[in-house]
Amino acid sequence: MAPPTTTTTLTSRSQQEADTFPFPPTHSFPPFYTLQPTLLTRTSQLAKWSLLIQRYHAHHHRYRLHLPTALSSPLFHNTAIHKRLSLASLIEIVDYMVKSDQDGGGGQRAEWITNVGGKAAEKNEAWIWWKRPEEWAEVISGWVDRTGQKGVILTFYELVNGEAVGGEEWVGMEEEVLARCLTGLVKRGKAQVFGEEGEKGVKFF
Repeated sequence: MAPPTTTTTLTSRSQQEADTFPFPPTHSFPPFYTLQPTLLTRTSQLAKWSLLIQRYHAHHHRYRLHLPTALSSPLFHNTAIHKRLSLASLIEIVDYMVKSDQDGGGGQRAEWITNVGGKAAEKNEAWIWWKRPEEWAEVISGWVDRTGQKGVILTFYELVNGEAVGGEEWVGMEEEVLARCLTGLVKRGKAQVFGEEGEKGVKFF
């Protein structure tokens, strides 16, 4: 028997995700996949998509959304009703998530990923903040206090994959995301980050 192809593997993974995540009833409502022209209805749709994206990423412990690839995932493609969100609509949804509540957005629950120079890249990829960096900082700080880790030097790898953090919400977090979350603690003098890319460590105070 021939080994499974990459396409087969991705399809199987997507099916597993669809089976484990409890999609809300709106996910099976065909008009949900077309952003409506009426402002009030459209804003309601954007808010519902924002919450759904956050919950989906939290469920699967994901932090990064690659838009072109994600359009084929169960999140945006409901095969049961033959409906798929368009790329243009997804970009608008993420734009909404990026904005603050005060600016009429979704509470800064997403952030477009920029290129190395810090310039805005094409809107292909975004961080999904089902917890914002400052919220993660508080969660991690609480764990430090609770487990007596102050004064202890931990590598980034230990902090996201070590035995000591087993069962914590941030297990498996990308190091780039962890660095963003620790920035607030560093500014407040509650942590010090040192080392080079791939070998970073942190000490909590």
